[in-house]
Amino acid sequence: MNQKAAVILGSDSDLDTMRPCIRRLKEFGIPVEARIISAHRTPAAAEAFASSARAEGFGVIIAAAGKAAHLAGVLAAYTTLPVIGVPMKTSMMGGLDSLLSMVQMPKGIPVACVAVDGADNAAILAAQMLALSNPVLTDKLEAFKADMAAEVAGKDKKLQTEEF
Repeated sequence: MNQKAAVILGSDSDLDTMRPCIRRLKEFGIPVEARIISAHRTPAAAEAFASSARAEGFGVIIAAAGKAAHLAGVLAAYTTLPVIGVPMKTSMMGGLDSLLSMVQMPKGIPVACVAVDGADNAAILAAQMLALSNPVLTDKLEAFKADMAAEVAGKDKKLQTEEF
């Protein structure tokens, strides 16, 4: 089962922050489609995308938005697919406004949420969700985590040789 991941940006200004997400998904071998859809300026497009996402072969939706950050919630309202919100850093509150908009969803419309500008973690979480029905992806995630552990162990070993 090779489901796609959608990365939906609320604005083109979110693209630089979300590039690591798109790259990480591709590194895991997950087909990814990125779109710009605004919860407020193109709400009909948000509804149409989310409503048809499962039929279009998507298994998870990642939504990046700042300020009012309603995109993830709007998409979640129109699908039963898991939706992961990535709150974008903002000039007014450093992204706290975006974070709170995403995590304070009403009962029945859950949105998973990663850290402000947490694009890479959004991709890893999406991969973990898709891996529930994909043993090959599970193996890739296990190798990824083993590589991270080995990197930390190497840094620790190097630290032990330092003179303070």
